[in-house]
Amino acid sequence: MPKRTKYRKQQRGKNRGVASRGNKVSFGEYGLMSLDNCALTSRQIEAARKAITHHVLKGGKIWIRVFPDHVVTQRPADSRMGKGKGAPVLWVAKVRAGKVLFEVSGLNNETAQKALASAGHKLPCHVKFVAAE
Repeated sequence: MPKRTKYRKQQRGKNRGVASRGNKVSFGEYGLMSLDNCALTSRQIEAARKAITHHVLKGGKIWIRVFPDHVVTQRPADSRMGKGKGAPVLWVAKVRAGKVLFEVSGLNNETAQKALASAGHKLPCHVKFVAAE
């Protein structure tokens, strides 16, 4: 969730195409790449971070490459049509296919695969393990 935004509510927009930026492992040695277009909530990102942290010991480091900067609004239940846009309920990170979501370093290949696979189970999109070139 951003500290402050210019506007309280945003239009939904479309999440199409593939990532042209953020599609390479830049900081760490291994990464977790999205294979689908999806919207990651702040809770899903945090759950994945905790899953990775469980495997990463003192020597390792984690980078989170996505940030939930898009607000999702929702109307109250049992409300009629019209009367304006609903209240903000959660923040999401709009992710395109090919975007690297998390990166780790300081781990061997096997541990990194295990850590990132456990994080992938917490996410709503298909992901794959990638290594830095």
